[in-house]
Amino acid sequence: MCGIVGALAQRNVTEILLEGLRRLEYRGYDSAGVCLLDSQGALQLRKTQGKVADLESLLDSEPAAGRLGIAHTRWATHGAPSDNNSHPHVSGDFALVHNGIIENHQSLREELKGRGYQFVSETDTEVVVHLIHALAAEGRDLQAAVSAAIERLEGAYALGVISAREPDVLMCARSGSPLVIGVGIEENFIASDPMALNQVTDRFIFLEEGDVAEISAAGIAVRDKNGAEVSRPVHKLQGGHDAADKGRYRHYMQKEIFEQPTVVAATMAGRIGAETVLPEALGTRANEILPQVEQVQIVACGTSYHAGLVARYWLEDWAGIPCSVEVASEIRYRKTAVRPGTLFVTISQSGETADTLAALRQAKELGYLASMTICNVPNSSLVRESELSLMTEAGPEIGVASTKAFTTQLVALQLFCIALAKANGLPAAREAELVRALHQLPELMEAFTALDAKVRDTSEAFAEKHHALFLGRGVEYPIALEGALKLKEISYIHAEAYPAGELKHGPLALVDADMPVVVVAPNDELLEKLKSNLQEVRARGGQLFVFASPQAGFASEPGITVVEVPDAPESLQPILYTVPLQLLSYHVALLKGTDVDQPRNLAKSVTVE
Repeated sequence: MCGIVGALAQRNVTEILLEGLRRLEYRGYDSAGVCLLDSQGALQLRKTQGKVADLESLLDSEPAAGRLGIAHTRWATHGAPSDNNSHPHVSGDFALVHNGIIENHQSLREELKGRGYQFVSETDTEVVVHLIHALAAEGRDLQAAVSAAIERLEGAYALGVISAREPDVLMCARSGSPLVIGVGIEENFIASDPMALNQVTDRFIFLEEGDVAEISAAGIAVRDKNGAEVSRPVHKLQGGHDAADKGRYRHYMQKEIFEQPTVVAATMAGRIGAETVLPEALGTRANEILPQVEQVQIVACGTSYHAGLVARYWLEDWAGIPCSVEVASEIRYRKTAVRPGTLFVTISQSGETADTLAALRQAKELGYLASMTICNVPNSSLVRESELSLMTEAGPEIGVASTKAFTTQLVALQLFCIALAKANGLPAAREAELVRALHQLPELMEAFTALDAKVRDTSEAFAEKHHALFLGRGVEYPIALEGALKLKEISYIHAEAYPAGELKHGPLALVDADMPVVVVAPNDELLEKLKSNLQEVRARGGQLFVFASPQAGFASEPGITVVEVPDAPESLQPILYTVPLQLLSYHVALLKGTDVDQPRNLAKSVTVE
């Protein structure tokens, strides 16, 4: 959620920093600040709880200027929103901004206190700037002090550091949180997102994991995680398409499907280490609340409800904690029994969904342990009114039928489930296995979007159909539900989803040659049972369309069309198998000639009952 901007130029950079922060406001934040090195060689720190506009007001009354500066918008993790907890943080003549979470901040804090350092904030970030100051006191220059400091950090970070001792140097480093260098003419910049610097440059260096960069009047020097000097390419961005621009895509929905590798990476950035989830990403009280959770109640609507159904499998498997999932418009109108230690979790794209918001407000009076929301809109009502929150980082989603918002909800929910399981004794080896899988997700998502041509060919079989059936077993059943919802939303084909084992309990009566049956078939422990269910469909003349792992043993034959998908870790399969179902609904809608982005009778954000 946090935003970083930094600049080193031959001119005053105050307005450059402020404009960068304005361009990052969409991320959501609770405070803002800048630190500039003035012409007298002194650090000028201005920061405040509130918005960038409040920071601008502060600068109007207490001006600050300089050719070197860093700026930040903060979303609270360690420590509540306050002026003191706002960034930048200062130690002597060093100043620093930070995105991410430092896991070992407490032990470092105690060590630094023992060396005489006094802390004025509750943040993990202040630990880092004091550590750099302490290492510089041993005779290191800024580059060496920063490099030595990050060797001692555990967790995720993107750092921007300046020092009055070296007025022509801007240092930065990244691991687990994104950071770019903007390349100008005799001036250079850093930011957590290129969008923050579009007003000053269109050339960017994308730092890789473990990189440390020294930006000076002489140029840009980058060292990799091993300390070796490396050359990172400069990329020229072509004007960048914003959310209101379809770019090269025909529809917003198509664009948003193909954005998923990027946005799932953004949802994880700064929230996972190499082998751990960082619970603090859920909020300042996460480490207090999660160990007390004995049960979870998830409430949502539509697509978000399907995400909640997936999370139930993860919670009960990994955390061993009972989980109930209900539609918001139902739970709010019935009498509910609340067991002690129950965490109330809402899921919403907009954070303003009327039924979900009403259910949260009702829950506050019913004795739940605490509330948490998974949401795509910072500062929305659900976020403001929940004790814990995790943003999905999908960015604006224009298409009414949700695509990237759904998959980022699943990613955020998986982070939550691992964090809760960790608080309830999940073995470190299992946590590491799950997190290592998550690191593979963006690349695997690219491979799944590359199925587009295969899915487009398959969609032709649906062009003249009026009904479709979707089947899945286990954790893939909610994905079948979501696939059916997408098809009916934008193609107007009546589609329903069932657990495959329920076929003989009614739906089998509908199966004939005019009823295409879509099957989600990963290679998991339920595969053989699923194959038996599919034989029931074939015996009745049904046409099967199977999205299957290469290891699942399916082959195309008369009556069976197999779309082979890449193999993937089991924990990621629900997220990944969503993609070809989105593509299927998109291409069928194109053939049917419906309005893909604005299907009839539907709205993007349901803010009434």
